[in-house]
Amino acid sequence: MKTIKLINLLVAAGLIAFATSCNSGKENEAQTKEKKQAVPVKTMMAKDETITKTINYTATLIPFEEIYLAPAAPGKIEKIYVEIGDRVSKGQVIATMDRTNLESARINIANLKTNFERLEELKKTNTIAQQQYDEVKTAYEAAKVSYQFLLDNTELKAPFNGVISGKYFENGENFSGAPNTRAGKSALVTIVQINKLKALIGISASYFPQIKKGMKANISCDIYPDQTFEGEVYNIYPTIDDATKTFTVEVKINNPDLKLRPGMFTKIQLNLGEGKAILVPTIALIKQTGTNDLYLFVNKNNIAVKQPVLTGRLFDDKTEIIEGINEGDEIIVTGQNKLKNQTAIIVER
Repeated sequence: MKTIKLINLLVAAGLIAFATSCNSGKENEAQTKEKKQAVPVKTMMAKDETITKTINYTATLIPFEEIYLAPAAPGKIEKIYVEIGDRVSKGQVIATMDRTNLESARINIANLKTNFERLEELKKTNTIAQQQYDEVKTAYEAAKVSYQFLLDNTELKAPFNGVISGKYFENGENFSGAPNTRAGKSALVTIVQINKLKALIGISASYFPQIKKGMKANISCDIYPDQTFEGEVYNIYPTIDDATKTFTVEVKINNPDLKLRPGMFTKIQLNLGEGKAILVPTIALIKQTGTNDLYLFVNKNNIAVKQPVLTGRLFDDKTEIIEGINEGDEIIVTGQNKLKNQTAIIVER
């Protein structure tokens, strides 16, 4: 009996040892399988970096000043002295109208002047009534104003240095005052100032406190790919557009060489100073299929977690993350294209 019991004990012990060995083998096998299924990746820690904060817009250039030059009243055009493309100086006579009314006004003012000077002498000796003197003086002053008005509208002068961009009449034709330009205005000629230009841009209302007059701007144009032009914020409109939640800013661009012209399409960059931002390698970003949404993967205890992000500007091979990532997050930067949400990973150091 003792021999039989001993044999039974040995058999039982052997079975236990065998079972334990099997279980251990299965656990090792499971761990090995799990390691084989985990995707090897490389990561980096997200951190704030110092950047130059800028905002970028596109705009079409327009003249800094533009005038549709025309007399105040209809009349016959005596002579136009310019052609399209001519450069003109401030005060230069551009056109003259018929001088008949001007000559009549000149004769009238000469007579009134003579009469006024005669009455002034009489007034000194108190031989004229004050009322009579005042009436003649008033008539003379009014005549001078009328004459100057006629002179200004007979000899039409350039109000600023510029270029003739439109000519609508020829010598001897009659000017009726009716609209005759694409802008719906009446004019003999159009003058534009292009040694300075401007651009109107609509900026998000969130930037309103940061935009100041005199703020520098960089302007680029595809026609001159290797050149940057300097500009500055010239005027800030005081109200926010309720529909677009933007406000308008005028950017002035100096153009002494006249390389830029009205109608050119440009890119405008405003410098808002230095700030902090999280930058990640652009290759870490993945585009969501069928959309323009972007995401990346973050390591959470060796599990890849899909994280949608909102991006900002590009800095060489890095992209600014505006929303979705915080400083200290461990971002997967290599191997991310093999991942799905909640995939097990092995971080290679």
